[in-house]
Formats: sequence, structure tokens, C-alpha cells
Amino acid sequence: MTSRDSGKGWRFSGNELQYVREVLESGFASATTGSMNQRFEKAFAERFGVAYAITSNSGTSTLHQALAAFGVGHGDEVIVPALSPVMCGYAVLHAGATPVFADVDAETFLLDPANVSAEITPRTKAIMAVHLYGLPCNMEAIMRIADEHNLCVLEDCAQCFLGKDDQGRLGGTIGHAGSWSFENSKHMSTGDGGIVATNDEVIAGRMRKFGGIGFKNIRASSGQVRRSKDVFQDPKYLRHDSFGWNYRLPEVAAAVGLAQLERLDDFVSRRQCMAARYLDAIGDCEWLKPQKVPPGYVNSYYTFAVRYDGEQARGVSWYDFRKTHMEHGGDGIYSAWSLIYNEPSMRMLNDEGKYFQDLPARGDSYKGFLDRVDCPVAETLQPTLLQFTTNQVTEEQMNVQCAALQRAISDLGK
Repeated sequence: MTSRDSGKGWRFSGNELQYVREVLESGFASATTGSMNQRFEKAFAERFGVAYAITSNSGTSTLHQALAAFGVGHGDEVIVPALSPVMCGYAVLHAGATPVFADVDAETFLLDPANVSAEITPRTKAIMAVHLYGLPCNMEAIMRIADEHNLCVLEDCAQCFLGKDDQGRLGGTIGHAGSWSFENSKHMSTGDGGIVATNDEVIAGRMRKFGGIGFKNIRASSGQVRRSKDVFQDPKYLRHDSFGWNYRLPEVAAAVGLAQLERLDDFVSRRQCMAARYLDAIGDCEWLKPQKVPPGYVNSYYTFAVRYDGEQARGVSWYDFRKTHMEHGGDGIYSAWSLIYNEPSMRMLNDEGKYFQDLPARGDSYKGFLDRVDCPVAETLQPTLLQFTTNQVTEEQMNVQCAALQRAISDLGK
């Protein structure tokens, strides 16, 4: 780690400025051809070993694009883990379908394949496997279920860059499509943005068109919309042959993404190094249970997730442990998000069919969609989770966090 790492801009100390300058010096002429986006997409596809990669303006948009490309719509159901950011549920609603929440495994904190099977109905169209905290789900089991029921599988890799299963497969390359987020806290960032990838040309074409306002010139491998200026400006020319949203990633953001991709291995290894330090700090503490990484799997550690059993074992609440950790120099520890179906927005939609409390119901078809939810493991697990940050820059910062954890453990006793 070099001295420049201590500055706030260390994450963007590669070729970001050079590539952004190329876009600006072109006068944004590249926006008509998508040249920087194409460079970024090509590099991403090569790095992850997939045939097609399509940039987008957010990781939520990519989820929507993939579901639309699968043919998910009104009357369909998509199985989603209960323990996940709410955007995973929102994307299903954006597609006009109904999210069905499956329980998670108590040790890996990830989607439980057995519960996925139990939630399948004749209306099920797809499964969303969320690789939470940097660890891939059990994709072997999930794909087997999907094949048996003729379902599509979308891998949400917002928190999982370069995580692998026990067959050496990268998360996001196993299902029918994989989605990544470039929001600022992620392993690599464009400030905000996302990318979706697949090996299926038909799905790729649909995803790109859906995120590109349905321009008919768009293809699976290219977002270019103006192939001939004379043809494009003909008043008789019909430009859009399918429905779509404007989810395109700005060229400046693509320039940042290309530079970030060049340093992705370093970004991931830094987080893995911090996680290894946390594991050493925990040692044989019986009331801190890190996310289980099955043999042969590689966790990219977006965060270092731990189940806290200290209230039962030591009589110390989650809140008091967090306070103790902070008093020793810890940076605060993040809690896990509320389960998706417990968020007020979801409950309001379920109870009243409303998007906004002060407006009339517009989602009446979703009233009661949470009636069959039953996720006892997620309910028990979520309040106990500690999410330790892994984005420390210097050795000194790493040492501070590890020392804070060791002292907090010492205060409670192993």
C-alpha cells in the first residue's frame, strides 16, 4: 500500500482522469456511438468470461432489465431472499410481478435452496439469487431447481465481485443473467451505475433494448443507435421497435468504470485481507459467528458479516456491543437491513395497495401479497447481524479496527 493510499481519492487514482478526459475532449461525440461504454462492456465481459455485458445507470435497473428480458410480468412470481436490500423486491414489482420471499441459511446467511423449492408455484417465473456480503449462493442446487421447473435465474452480485463457488465459477456467470452494482460503496464504483451480463444472445438483446428505450438498431453486442445519420434523420424512419426505459450509463461514468475494472483484483484483495484480519481477531470467540464460507468457495467480502450471539451468551445486547466496539475505536458496525417484507413501503403496498401514504391506491393488485410469508430463520438472524467494514485503506486503519474488535471481545470474555 503506497503513501497515496491515505488520501480520500485513493480509489480513483488509476486511469479514471485519463479516460474521462478522452470523453470530454471528444465533446461527448462518443455518446452517439457509445464508444466508452463499449470499451467498458468489452473489458468487463472478458474479465468475467461472459459473452455479453450491458452497462446501466444502477444495479436496480439491471435487475429490472434482466427480469423483463426473462419475460417476467403481471401474474408472475419471482422468488427473492427475505434477507436482502429492498431493491431486490422493488425490481420484481417494477417488472409487474410479485416477489415471493424465501428463507435463508442460518450459517451462510444466503438463500436456502430447500425453501426455494417449497415456495415454487405454477406462477413462479424466476429465482433471484443474491450473493450477499460477497459470497455466492449454492448455485448448483439453485440451478438444479430452476432446470426442474423451467425457471430463469438472476444472480444479484451487487456485493459480490470475483466471488467463486466450489467449482471455480465466478458469481454472476452461472445463472441466465448476472447483475452488478457500481454504487459508491461497492468493490468498484462509477459513483452510481451497474452492469448486467449473460451468455444468451437473445436475453442480451432484450436487456439492452429494454434499457435503451427500445431503439431498433440496438443489438446484443452494441448499444449504438445511429448507424447512418441520413437514415436516422429521415422523417419516415421509425426508431423504436420495442418498449424500454432509459437506463443508459453516461459515458463519463463508463470511463470511470473502465479504469476501476483495471484495478478490481486489488480492490477485492484488500477487502479479503481485512476479513482475514477480523477472523484472526475473533479467534475462538464462541458468541461471534462469521458468515460460513463453504469449502472451495471464495468470498469477496463486501462486508465481513457476523452473527452476534452475545446477548444469550454474555447478557450484552447488540447495541451495547456496538457501543463498546466504538468506544475502543471501531468505526460503528452496520446493522443488516430490515427484511424486505418488513419495510414500511412493502407493508403499505400489502395493506392498502398504496405507493404513497397521501395518494390513492395504485397497486391494488398487490394487496395481500405478503400473506403467505414465512421466513423464521431470516427473522431470527437479521437483528443479530454485525456488518464490519472491509474498505480500510492503510495498515494503520486495519490495525485500529482489529484492535477495537479484540478489546470489545476481551471486555465481554470469550
